[in-house]
Amino acid sequence: MKKYSRLDKELNEEKSLSSLAAKSSQSLGRVYPEEEDYYRTCFARDRDRIIHAKSFRRLKHKTQVFLAPEGDHYRTRLTHTLEVMQIANSMADILGLNQDLTQAIALGHDLGHTPFGHCGESVLNRLYPGGFRHNEQSLRVVDWIEIREGKPYRGLNLSQEVRDGILNHSGGKKAATLEGQLIYYADRIAYLNHDFDDARRAGILKDQDLPSDIRQVLGESASKRIDTMIKDLVNTSSDLGQISFSSEVNGATMALRKFMFDNLYLDSHAKEEEKRTVRLMELLYGYFLENPHKLPDVFLDENIELAVKDYIAGMSDRYAVERFKEIFLPRFWQEG
Repeated sequence: MKKYSRLDKELNEEKSLSSLAAKSSQSLGRVYPEEEDYYRTCFARDRDRIIHAKSFRRLKHKTQVFLAPEGDHYRTRLTHTLEVMQIANSMADILGLNQDLTQAIALGHDLGHTPFGHCGESVLNRLYPGGFRHNEQSLRVVDWIEIREGKPYRGLNLSQEVRDGILNHSGGKKAATLEGQLIYYADRIAYLNHDFDDARRAGILKDQDLPSDIRQVLGESASKRIDTMIKDLVNTSSDLGQISFSSEVNGATMALRKFMFDNLYLDSHAKEEEKRTVRLMELLYGYFLENPHKLPDVFLDENIELAVKDYIAGMSDRYAVERFKEIFLPRFWQEG
């Protein structure tokens, strides 16, 4: 059986990928130089490092929209991340883009999300003096918070292309690579459609609630809308040499996004528990600000408010609840 080395794979990238794709042999490198792996490209190594990171594993207990949902079929940050990766990887394959790079950015793009979905992000954005944005926190996770044993530096030491894609996946500044730009669209395709699907499962929204002009362009079901958006992006991007929807599908997508904010993200039964969540986050933040010695040792060499922000942002939903119980509830209540 023939064994393929990294050099074989890099040569294959040059031959088979689009001229616009990022090539691992042309990577801008890492902050801390490392010897190359014999078998894996630099982007494949980055993908593997993210998968094995503790912050990646915690995504399974971070909620997406519904806090502590009853049922096993609601999305979490982990399942969302996997859906983004699948959508982006499929499009990268068709467009001749670098799938290793695409996968690495997709898997790392939400590592900085807080517990309790966007509610938790809003609380930290208000409490932390520098504000809080999950894309910036995701980069901080891979650059500083994650620790690899035996290394003289902190962080995962990812390639510049992966770091750029993680930072710029959510709007604002455009990612430097087409693979990074692809994650912006894959993320939107995934969350708009699976959040609607979860809301439908929860009885908050019905398929018929979606305005007819959106359904006419994108489709009558979540799966059909995903299919429409992927095919449109692939066809439009192929024609233009850049990542984008057609004007028609982009308009319908923006209308879908507005509908979701108006009817789910900002005002719905899914938000009923958020007042308690806000108070929980506020109390945890204040407690650790006043008691920094209670923070894990790994955070103690940082600015106190930065350390508190990092610690709380990294919590899973259930860990945040457990810490709250330990700190604020009498022990006999906890045992009861």
